[in-house]
Amino acid sequence: MGKAQLYSLYNGFLDCLCLCLSRSRYEAPADSERDSPSGHLIYKVGDVLGDRYEIVDTLGEGTFGKVVQCIDNGRGGAQIALKIIKNLEKYSEAAKLEITVLEKISEKDPQNKHNCVQMLDWFNFYGHVCISFELLSLSTFDFMKSNNFLPYPIKQIRHMAQQICNAVRFLHDNKLTHTDLKPENILFVNSDFSLIYNIEKVRHSCRINDTTVRLVDFGSATFDHEHHSVIISTRHYRAPEVILELGWSHPCDVWSMGCILFEYYKGFTLFQTHDNREHLAMMEMINGAIPLRMIYRSRKQRYFHNGRLDWSEHTKAGRHVKSKCKPLRKNLLSQAREHHQLFDLLEMMLDYEPLKRISFISALQHPFFHPLTLNPKLLPVVD
Repeated sequence: MGKAQLYSLYNGFLDCLCLCLSRSRYEAPADSERDSPSGHLIYKVGDVLGDRYEIVDTLGEGTFGKVVQCIDNGRGGAQIALKIIKNLEKYSEAAKLEITVLEKISEKDPQNKHNCVQMLDWFNFYGHVCISFELLSLSTFDFMKSNNFLPYPIKQIRHMAQQICNAVRFLHDNKLTHTDLKPENILFVNSDFSLIYNIEKVRHSCRINDTTVRLVDFGSATFDHEHHSVIISTRHYRAPEVILELGWSHPCDVWSMGCILFEYYKGFTLFQTHDNREHLAMMEMINGAIPLRMIYRSRKQRYFHNGRLDWSEHTKAGRHVKSKCKPLRKNLLSQAREHHQLFDLLEMMLDYEPLKRISFISALQHPFFHPLTLNPKLLPVVD
């Protein structure tokens, strides 16, 4: 894989993978001569960190620090990704929250059976928290972007969806909500591809060879007993109960998953907006009216009038929403059974009411996944 691909991958990966450490390992002397004015560690290719990690290349840079590709001399020269947190207190403190999640994942899934990225090691280097991970490839978003936003074939969607559902079900079973599911946080283990001639587009397109994925970014993951922030999730994948400030729990991840699968299927975002009222209007255009009981309980009464969304289709914004959104089933690309099964699952995932929304345990039993259930070794192949 080229440097440009890895850079794109880890640019989005950076802002999420923070560390948390025990006090004894956290205390280490800082060195102002090693830090840039913005708090980044100053390094060069060939430097060795922690007496074992030899820096090969810089993969990306983000709010919390940088990610570098390293040779791990403690693991027989394996190539790994090492995140180096800025030497600033607020980022180091934020790191303490995520490491708890990462350690819980390692403890509960030592065999890495649940498709979550695995933390390999962490340490402190002159005031910089560092964490190593398995070296992954492009995100499902970056691959789609590089492929001119062509959708994934439905067989590949099925396999990817099964893995992601398995990963998030595992989190829910361990009293965790991810809270930031999106295509950028789902990474291919290997993004090698084949060129396939696309008859409809009259040109070649890329087809991923191996749809094995890992779920990443546990920086916002929240245990059931912890404080729940009012606003969570990246806008386009945000559940209605979050927008309406009704409180949230595991079902908000299910809603996000429904949005992700639609995006894989169509090649574009289901809710392309940056405004709450418009977001709710799009939901109603796609899903029908928001239930009255949710409206009356909402702390966002300014979005409603007489129990209905305060929105007109005759305004410029209203005409825009009407042109961009249509009832969910009208997005079907085929009348084949597996397409209808997928949309049946999407309707269950995109139920307005969290308590009625399908769980991941039930979702994995849905007929859409039966081909993989009947033959677990069945993987999508290039046509």
